[in-house]
Amino acid sequence: MKGRNKVAESFEELHIYQRATELTNAIYALTRSENFARDYGLVDQIRRSSVSVMSNIAEGFERGSKTEFIQFLFYAKGSAGEVRAQLRIAHDQNYISPSDYERLHDLARRVSGMISNLIAHLQKSAYQGEKFARPQRFSAELKQEQRVALGQAQLVNIRARQEREKKEKE
Repeated sequence: MKGRNKVAESFEELHIYQRATELTNAIYALTRSENFARDYGLVDQIRRSSVSVMSNIAEGFERGSKTEFIQFLFYAKGSAGEVRAQLRIAHDQNYISPSDYERLHDLARRVSGMISNLIAHLQKSAYQGEKFARPQRFSAELKQEQRVALGQAQLVNIRARQEREKKEKE
């Protein structure tokens, strides 16, 4: 998404996606610890929630419309909230240290805040998304092709007329 109204060409370029990736990788590392790893249900849920943050950012971006992107950003924001809640449970069960809890809770809050900021920006933006820009671009290309074809047809007609006039003079 380059240009005035675009942020990135791919979701991987989005800072919120990069921070969400950081959060997910940290969650995976944390849940490998011996104490935490034994709580299969919580490990599975917190991992899925963190992956959901990344996945919803990616899917929303790829949908190609501003409205759908915003919708999926809200899903991602909800998943970031789930991660924070599950971190609290892990902390309360002494699966993680207070410093790990604070660090990851802060990262999840930052990701959530970044998502909120992007949602607000998109809501104010006139850009409707690639899905809507693409038909306009193709329409412009089609119009250009039609102009070229029309010009070529006109040249053929002009040459044919010139040939007729030339034969009539002979």
